[in-house]
Amino acid sequence: MAFSTSDLLVTDDLTILLGLIAGTVFLLRTFYRPQPLVHPILLGRQSEVARVRNPGESAIYRNYGTGLMNRFPIRPHKDVQVISDLVRSELDGPRTLWNTKITNATLQDRVASFGTGILRLAGLQAQESNVLLLLNDCIEFLIADLALSSHSIPSMTLTSPNLLSPVLETHPPSAIITHAEFLPTLLELIYDAGEEGRHHTIVVVGEPSANVMASVASKVKVLVWADVEREGIKNSKIMSPLPKPSDVFSVSFFNDSNGHIQGTQLTHTNLTAGVAAIHALFPISSMLSSLDTIVSSHSMGGAYGRSIAYTAIFEGASFATTESSKLFRLDEVTVKQDIADVLSAQLYSIPSATVLFLKPSHLELLTNAILREAKKSFVTNLFAWRHKLAGISEGFVSKDSLWDRLVYDGARARVVGEGAGTFRMVVVGEGSLPAKVLTPARVALSCPIINALTHPVVAGPVFASNALDLQDFPALEEASTLAVVGPPTVSVEAKLLGLDDTAVEAGADPIGVLTVRGPPVTKLLAGEDLESASGYVNVRAGESGSSSGNGDDEDGWVNLGVKIQVLTNGAFRLVTEKK
Repeated sequence: MAFSTSDLLVTDDLTILLGLIAGTVFLLRTFYRPQPLVHPILLGRQSEVARVRNPGESAIYRNYGTGLMNRFPIRPHKDVQVISDLVRSELDGPRTLWNTKITNATLQDRVASFGTGILRLAGLQAQESNVLLLLNDCIEFLIADLALSSHSIPSMTLTSPNLLSPVLETHPPSAIITHAEFLPTLLELIYDAGEEGRHHTIVVVGEPSANVMASVASKVKVLVWADVEREGIKNSKIMSPLPKPSDVFSVSFFNDSNGHIQGTQLTHTNLTAGVAAIHALFPISSMLSSLDTIVSSHSMGGAYGRSIAYTAIFEGASFATTESSKLFRLDEVTVKQDIADVLSAQLYSIPSATVLFLKPSHLELLTNAILREAKKSFVTNLFAWRHKLAGISEGFVSKDSLWDRLVYDGARARVVGEGAGTFRMVVVGEGSLPAKVLTPARVALSCPIINALTHPVVAGPVFASNALDLQDFPALEEASTLAVVGPPTVSVEAKLLGLDDTAVEAGADPIGVLTVRGPPVTKLLAGEDLESASGYVNVRAGESGSSSGNGDDEDGWVNLGVKIQVLTNGAFRLVTEKK
């Protein structure tokens, strides 16, 4: 018996409907699957590697964004030569710095007034005097820093309050700028130090109490900040010769890994290169602008924290710092680097934060809190977590998904508050981030996260991961494994020392001690300068080394003392020592 095709294929309306639904789902999945935010080819080879290397050393690595001719970017704009140029006259809109709403024109006027006032009242001399900025992060820090640098008067900053006494003993400044509430403590340190015949000039931000002023000895001259600015306003402005990009405008003191005091000299080129490196962290589709509000947990007493602040100044963005960035406190309480610390920036009258420069503990605690809130909607969260992970595995992350609206927007709002919806980028630095935190953080915050390696002698990040690199490495996500910190930034080149040549030639990843050079890499004070009272004051980078980075050897390489591994794709990862 012969059968026709119509006899073998029996269909009804339901079968046809199910077939159409299956075909539609297949087409939707094929054509509407989220596209990766960056092409995978760009993530497969993240560093440019030299073709040769010396025995015991790795090849030299640099960022592909450095460009042709092997020229490092040393400024974010062609017209920026010194740090005062970062305050751009063409940006005429107001922005908020901490609690002060100010335009660039007004900021420049205040800088000029304070510079003139302090030269007249404190008797400072260009290229001869030096000033200790004993200030927490505030607009007065920026004004003083810009004013002193414009008159070639080096400033001194500290990254820890325990450095104050040794610095005062070995590097007595020509003047000190501090807060009114810290004045009694400072006077006590000066009186205890003795220093017969030495006079001190102190500029106080705020109004010191009458009792404190009555206790001021004759050898101490106290000036009020407002009076100094007023003096500069009512008198003709003092114009000093323009500084050179290679001039040292500041010295930052810090403790190294062994607890020893170190000082690093910042030139104008160091800082403008640091700003250029931070500027280059952001992809073209998400560049910084005057509409952004930057919140930083890194103190401006360090080179990296100061570069972040000046990046905000250059971009015309609003800016504030968290409570933990305050180095000088009257109480003995240590501020924890937790969620409350991140939210402490909201105490200033700034718009909601859009870009966060945080430390690893901030990100980890923020992620855990948001995911705990999300788990309260148990069934919905299971689907949300699965779909968010699927998007990240495709190289895509967004706050506009259905699952963000159903689950994560509410969870973020309960943890962070009203500003939860404005976060668009997080940069993590000044610490070690566990690898297992990155993917949950991308799910919880639903925005790109940059993991950076920083160091006190580098004005800007040393390494930084691509903002749109969402790769996950499950094999590396052990409890003790640290997250990848990406390739060198655009202004830095790196190599490793102490390599096992046999292992490397056998195909193993190079592991060694990190050395770097480039425009953001500062010059450490020599031993005799650390011991002398003013040995660093007239040091100019142009006289002591190349402007492309001064270091421990004649080629400008600086040993950072960090053990690091180069992965196959040219990204770097910190290595934890096995106990």
